[in-house]
Amino acid sequence: MDLLTFKVILVLALFLLSLTIAAYSTWAERKVASIMQDRIGPNRAGPFGLLQPLADGGKFFFKEDFTPANAEKFLFVVGPALVMFISLITGAVIPWGKSLNIGGVSYDLQVANIDVGVLFIIGMASIGVYGIMIGGWASNNKYSLLGAIRASSQMISYELAMGLALLSIIMMSGSLDLKVITETQTTGKLWGLIHIDGMNWNIFYQPLAFLIFMVAALAETNRHPFDLPECESELVTGYSTEYSSMKLGLYMFGEYVNMFISNAFMVVLFFGGYNYPGIEWVTEHWGENTAGILSIVAFLAKTIIGILIFMWIRWTLPRFRYDQLMHLGWKTLIPLAVLNLIVTGALILAFGH
Repeated sequence: MDLLTFKVILVLALFLLSLTIAAYSTWAERKVASIMQDRIGPNRAGPFGLLQPLADGGKFFFKEDFTPANAEKFLFVVGPALVMFISLITGAVIPWGKSLNIGGVSYDLQVANIDVGVLFIIGMASIGVYGIMIGGWASNNKYSLLGAIRASSQMISYELAMGLALLSIIMMSGSLDLKVITETQTTGKLWGLIHIDGMNWNIFYQPLAFLIFMVAALAETNRHPFDLPECESELVTGYSTEYSSMKLGLYMFGEYVNMFISNAFMVVLFFGGYNYPGIEWVTEHWGENTAGILSIVAFLAKTIIGILIFMWIRWTLPRFRYDQLMHLGWKTLIPLAVLNLIVTGALILAFGH
């Protein structure tokens, strides 16, 4: 198998994986809500309601598709398409596993290994806000426009804290390459004291940066308690008010794909990526392919746990007022991120790592 064929297969697998996890995140969301609210949840479509995402997809496809008479028709279509496109393309630079050996050739489980993978994901996330802004403006609806303005100001505000939290990880690893950031968490002594194969994760060195990044990720994906751009009690679902059928489906799916990619990104930055305890031992004794398959399983397990935590937060906390949301971003997270960056720089100068 040549490299091009492997990359094409990897792209298709990643595309199907993202859509499948996004679809079943809607099922899991309702199951988590039902457990926390002491009710049953989806249980009609298939065993345990497992066919519910397929029923929802069919409903979106066959619902009436309408466009408001005074809408900007071209941009009205571009908005949800842009959100979905950006959500899917960001997964291309994430290393999903260690490597696989096929026909005596090792292949990295990463579609595009670029030197500035961190900047690529942050840049794509910044472009994603245009999909929401365009959709809200093109709808020619005041509630949609208010939701779009809220989304843009919220995402711009929290991107600053997210970027500052990222800088501490970049300073520690000395690279913007996600593969390098992952590999730096494979070996080394934890806190300079104990050696645990595959467990030298950044979360143990940067817990504050992780907390800041996670809160910012919740805001970037418009998840509770940061769902001000689409809160029903004020904006009648906000920027997506005028959307129906698969255009609305793209916005909803885009949000769940974003949640999946955001958690995958956090796994790479803070939880060792595809590393797991004993990964080097497994590679040495059981072979490269066994270690590679287990690394994929470990990566996805960490990511799914993160998604479940996002859902747990949604059904636990009420949403902020908008002034509280802005105060948290500008007056709390950004100062904490700057302080963490200064402390990280001082420790690196003092100890050299």
